[in-house]
Amino acid sequence: MKFSKKVLKNGLRVITIPMKDNPTATVLVLVEAGSKYETKKINGLSHFLEHMCFKGTTKRPKATDISKELDALGSQYNAFTAQEYTGYYAKSDARHFRQIFDIVSDIYLNSTFPDTEMQKEKGVIIEEINMYEDMPNRHVQDLIMKLLYGDQPAGWNVAGEKKNILSMKHGDFVTYKKKHYLPEATVLIVAGQVTEQEVLKEVNKVFGKVPRGKKVGKIKVWEIQKKPQALVAFKKTDQTHFVLGVRSYDLFNKKNTVLTMLAGVLGAGMSSRLFVKLREEMGVGYYVRAYNDAYTDHGFFQISAGVDNKRIKEVIKAVLLECRKLKEALISKEELNKVKECLIGNMKLSLESTDDIANFYGGQELLKREIKNAEEKAQKIRKVSAKQIKTLANEIFKDKKLNLALIGPFKQKSEFLKILKF
Repeated sequence: MKFSKKVLKNGLRVITIPMKDNPTATVLVLVEAGSKYETKKINGLSHFLEHMCFKGTTKRPKATDISKELDALGSQYNAFTAQEYTGYYAKSDARHFRQIFDIVSDIYLNSTFPDTEMQKEKGVIIEEINMYEDMPNRHVQDLIMKLLYGDQPAGWNVAGEKKNILSMKHGDFVTYKKKHYLPEATVLIVAGQVTEQEVLKEVNKVFGKVPRGKKVGKIKVWEIQKKPQALVAFKKTDQTHFVLGVRSYDLFNKKNTVLTMLAGVLGAGMSSRLFVKLREEMGVGYYVRAYNDAYTDHGFFQISAGVDNKRIKEVIKAVLLECRKLKEALISKEELNKVKECLIGNMKLSLESTDDIANFYGGQELLKREIKNAEEKAQKIRKVSAKQIKTLANEIFKDKKLNLALIGPFKQKSEFLKILKF
């Protein structure tokens, strides 16, 4: 799939992915602004700002002005905030491209943050935090970050703390946006039945005169770990949800493709080692996942599952045993090829819609400033050897790198620390 990249004089990067046979178009704006760019006092502001951008602009003063216009186009639209970026998008019939482009760019550039809407939205965000805390399979992801990185931005909750949300004021949004929502820190992506000429015409009209600024950076993550760690959160649940995590490598590391393969051996598909072990053989849980979570200056490899409370220790031991097997023996050629084709097939299936394609290309450009298409990524996966997987397993699967976050009817972490060894 071909794409084009243009950089405006103000630094805005524009990615166009023409898809003449796709009837839709997606407009996505990604900006380097997330919880890692916050201080402790304003933790949660990036996410709150994302909510407030839909509450009114100079052109569309009320939230309903935005939603009604998008709904009238039959559009799907939303926004999202992560540690290192925030995104805004709309997807519609391709014939509405100019309209959704105008709305998304208006939200990004001209939000007014009405005070009455801000006060109401505080309640919405607090309930969002409550919702996630009531979802152990989701909340355990917050706990593993807290365990791994502690009291620094990488260890804070993206949604922030409730006390922070309640104390935020209009000026906080204005100041933060001026520091971070800058053209040189932004990528605009359009995918679908559009031409580069059409896209650049709209981009130059709307973004061409937006001035550069001076982007404020983020604090580098620090990591110190000398022995296994555990964080146990007591909750009366019918299942225990856990994440086993080991420190790995950042987004730029050349070993990431091998990490993807390692995760695939353990958790890709219903024939993966962990799925077969936990679900088919032991019958202890419904889901199990394995993947590498890579950021610009750190990363960790994680295995997560929700299992029978009574068998949690047995499960953790079984998972660690499967990891140890990868340290000790090469996987077979048959398994190696199966995992490769599973990962490549799933990647290509995930790129059928314009919004997924926009995220695929835009995410790479924003964080890495280089783009590999699906076939280039597939070629890298096919080159991974069984020896590379075994070598990498020995590098990351070490006791001193091991971390366990857990939510369930347990109060003592000491009983779990005893079993945290490969």
